[in-house]
Amino acid sequence: MNAILALEDGTIFEGKAFGATGTSTGEACFNTNAVGYQEILTDPAYAGQMVAMTYPHIGNYGICEEDNESSRPHVRGFVIGELSRIHSNWRANEPLGDWMARHGIMGIQDVDTRKLTTILRTKGAQRACLTTELDAAAAVKAAQESAPLQGTDLVSGVTTAEPYHWEGESRVWKLPNKLQGDMGYYTELPPVESKVVAYDFGIRRNLLRHLRRQGMDVTVVPAGTPAETVLAMGPDGIFLSTGPGDPAVLTAIHAEVKKLAESGIPVFAAGLGMQLLAHAFGARTEHLPHGHRGGQASKHTATGDIAITAGCQAFTVVADSLPAGLEATHTNLTDGTVEGIRHTALPVFGVQYSPEGTEHFSQFAEMVRSAKAAK
Repeated sequence: MNAILALEDGTIFEGKAFGATGTSTGEACFNTNAVGYQEILTDPAYAGQMVAMTYPHIGNYGICEEDNESSRPHVRGFVIGELSRIHSNWRANEPLGDWMARHGIMGIQDVDTRKLTTILRTKGAQRACLTTELDAAAAVKAAQESAPLQGTDLVSGVTTAEPYHWEGESRVWKLPNKLQGDMGYYTELPPVESKVVAYDFGIRRNLLRHLRRQGMDVTVVPAGTPAETVLAMGPDGIFLSTGPGDPAVLTAIHAEVKKLAESGIPVFAAGLGMQLLAHAFGARTEHLPHGHRGGQASKHTATGDIAITAGCQAFTVVADSLPAGLEATHTNLTDGTVEGIRHTALPVFGVQYSPEGTEHFSQFAEMVRSAKAAK
């Protein structure tokens, strides 16, 4: 079936539909990763967005339900160059297209994603419409009339309805070493030594896995949970998760985060959580021209060390709005935007990029241990 991707500036891309059919709108963005399409599709931080993959061949390893970052996909549409006709991962449960159709997610292939990426990089983020129903003119109009990310609260649509205790699989998967008598497929977890409360602004399961791997027992709470309720739970640490949408409009959450940060309990924030932390102390955020999604180079301002990180953000903290007591710890090498912050007097810090694969989880664990010892 034919499909159309229309941008608000009137640009039209024609291609072939896969997944679900119908009409969908969202902010068009691009991701530069070569792998990880399943994690992108199920990451709540992509809610409200239509994701184009710059890597041309997608779907070759299918879908493995164990690798989902949440219970369902959250993107408004998926734009690719070519959909693999077969998948070859022995862990896969079903093909990408069938899985998307089952979840009602539209996709379009045979698109020149290089041209689309160039448009978004030069003109900036654009609202888009993906459709198998409308003609080109109607699709452009639908894109122009759709809601922008700026000023939109998307957290309320992705956060958990009730608190829950994380009991998901958190062990690291590995191949057994039969020569050494190791027949296990997982590395065992360390014993629990601390209790952490994680705010769900659109949390990924992998973040919860990494917290547990640091010896932390994790309880997840809804985004609107009052600080007093969390503090009454007696946590040793607090985690502010990633998530979608405009952080500036979540003013009620800003106030609660400020209370949590000033409680003296160690706070670690990631992605949207870091932006909310910055707002809590009076900083501002702004919409990025075309966002950071995929591989990014980040610089540690104190040491000069460079790390390749994974980004997923449409907004950024305005550097010159950081108040006294809050300083930038990391910056993006491409555009100089803030990638990390910390408080100079409180045990509070955050990073904009995905903290998996970095030292930040162990840094947080050490802060929690030190705070417990000080008590």
